Amino acid sequence: MFLGAVSLLMLVPLYVLVVNAFKSQQQILTDPFGLPDGGGSLQYLGRALDSERFDMVRGYAVTLLFVACVNVLSLVLAGPAAYVIARSPRRRYRALMLFFLSGTFIPGQVLVIPVVYVLKTLGLMGTVRGFVLFETVLTLPFSVFLYAGYIATIPRELDQAAAVDGAGRIRTFWRIVFPLMRPVVATMVILNTFSVWNDFVNPQIILGPGSGLYTVTTGVYAAVSQYQTDYTVVFPTLLLAIAPLLVFFVFMQRHIISGLTAGATRG
Repeated sequence: MFLGAVSLLMLVPLYVLVVNAFKSQQQILTDPFGLPDGGGSLQYLGRALDSERFDMVRGYAVTLLFVACVNVLSLVLAGPAAYVIARSPRRRYRALMLFFLSGTFIPGQVLVIPVVYVLKTLGLMGTVRGFVLFETVLTLPFSVFLYAGYIATIPRELDQAAAVDGAGRIRTFWRIVFPLMRPVVATMVILNTFSVWNDFVNPQIILGPGSGLYTVTTGVYAAVSQYQTDYTVVFPTLLLAIAPLLVFFVFMQRHIISGLTAGATRG
């Protein structure tokens, strides 16, 4: 019953979003919960794609670029760090693990103001590089935590065998350990994709309107007028913004579950 109530709480807003994406302005205002008259119209989705206020296709491209950059940087930075932490028995590395773990309890919005000052000092405010670096930093705490827990389940004998063959630690990680991390890496890629795609506050503040770059979520804000709201633009834009992520989640949800539980079941 509890899960049913929670599911209903989640599905009702989604239902309102979907049905209103195919209605006229008058029908949305008079009957927001009803089904579209005559099965609805696709013209509103077409108008959202061709909107003068926001180029949805460009928004997809910009967001996908950010997603790809953040995922690559997060893996390159968090993977080796987690390997060193998981393989070293020294206390200072345990303390480093706790340091990364503490980052999971800090909301990203709390960091926005100090990060703005840092990016301004470095000359990265309002740039793609500054935004990508900040988003990457936000992914590191949980990535290191999850990677280190998974690497700890991989037998150390593999490292020793690679060392006997003359492989250094860097080569051992990328050639031996990293291929075995595929389930947990897939999980983190999916979670990071959700995080970057759904982020609204950080691109709105760090990139700003002056950059001329809009992600999918900030494009929804651009579709809202200052004095009145055209819901025949807002609802279709919202639907187009979340539709790829919903499809992505439906096909990849089993990888999320398997990756999160792999470290606990391997032995």
